[in-house]
Amino acid sequence: MSQLQRRVVVTGAGGISPLGNDWNTIHARLRECRNAVQRIDEWDIYDGLNTKLAAPAMPFELPPHYNRKTTRSMGRVALMAVRASEIALQDAGLLGDPVLTRGRVGVSSGSSAGTHAAIGDFGRMLNEHTTAGINATTYIKMMSHTAPVNIGVFFGLTGRVITTSSACTSGSMGIGAAYEVVRAGKQVAMLAGGAEQMDATASAVFDTLFATSVRNHEPHLTPRPFDANRDGLVLGEGACTLIVEDLEHARARGAKILAEIVGYGTNSDGAHVTQPSAETMAVAMRLALDDAGLPPEAIGYVNAHGTATDHGDIAESKATAEVFGTRMPFSSLKSYMGHTLGACGALEAWISIEMMRAGWFAPTLNLEQVDPRCAELDYITGNGRELQAEYVMSNNFAFGGINTSLIFRRWRD
Repeated sequence: MSQLQRRVVVTGAGGISPLGNDWNTIHARLRECRNAVQRIDEWDIYDGLNTKLAAPAMPFELPPHYNRKTTRSMGRVALMAVRASEIALQDAGLLGDPVLTRGRVGVSSGSSAGTHAAIGDFGRMLNEHTTAGINATTYIKMMSHTAPVNIGVFFGLTGRVITTSSACTSGSMGIGAAYEVVRAGKQVAMLAGGAEQMDATASAVFDTLFATSVRNHEPHLTPRPFDANRDGLVLGEGACTLIVEDLEHARARGAKILAEIVGYGTNSDGAHVTQPSAETMAVAMRLALDDAGLPPEAIGYVNAHGTATDHGDIAESKATAEVFGTRMPFSSLKSYMGHTLGACGALEAWISIEMMRAGWFAPTLNLEQVDPRCAELDYITGNGRELQAEYVMSNNFAFGGINTSLIFRRWRD
């Protein structure tokens, strides 16, 4: 590592998820091996929408300072992102710190899209030839960078704003980009992560590709990543922000440290928008290992993207086995909270860090018979796995062939 590269740590985390909005609640739900998937009866009105399943975020309370003035430019996706960021700043001991407004702290975050209802308002203009319903904040709620911009404004951040609107890798790219910026010494800290709100239109995207689960009367049995009897993904919603900070800055202020970020790899397939490539997935993992200066055997656990789609599961499992062999402990958190799209990379990274700290890793729910087309790996099932891992990897893969791999090191004081 050159002298110009700084060590980078995670000093705070905040999340809103289908499993809960704090680690203790999420941990308990994971231990129960119980998912958060529900049948959404309100979706019955949509002709042609086959899936009626989703995993809504758990309810979350907003403090009094979330008033009409401070939230007027926020749709639900931005509101969740801002609240998750506030929890993360508080967890890191940085909420209200003057450093936030001195140009030394920025935000690196994204979502697949802005608030869908605001997008619908512009769609109504095109279809009905009227601007009724469009106001000064409609575009702000709709725009793809609504979450990071609202985070920056709410907390008065004057550092960099990096928008990572890349579908299923929005959150992981947010963390990876923040890591690279802080490592280069360009900022002392970044609010990094992603968010997504649940909406029938998002489910329709995958429904039209016949990629959604239609076990509408068996929500507890789906999704089933890597299982021979899986029938597709289930969408969820949520938000997560990690405080990614320069180690020296964190130590100087006496911050607690959750983990160290030691590697990040990202690339693209360059071949097909929706058909994943095992070859380039494997390259992304190797890029992260090279960045961290680690051999494959140093990784103790891999958190899978694990969407429960045929092409995705098969390609990902083969890529993982190519890099790590058959020994690698491997599981998917989407079996609990569905695919939270722009939030998944951040939520799954956070939970992977916390599982590493706890020394226990959650199993993949509903994985009863591994699809023989998937590669041989150490699939964690049953009641999970007690495991002391020095390093964990969290992988995510998105439409457009965008691949990301993050490596975290267990922090020992």
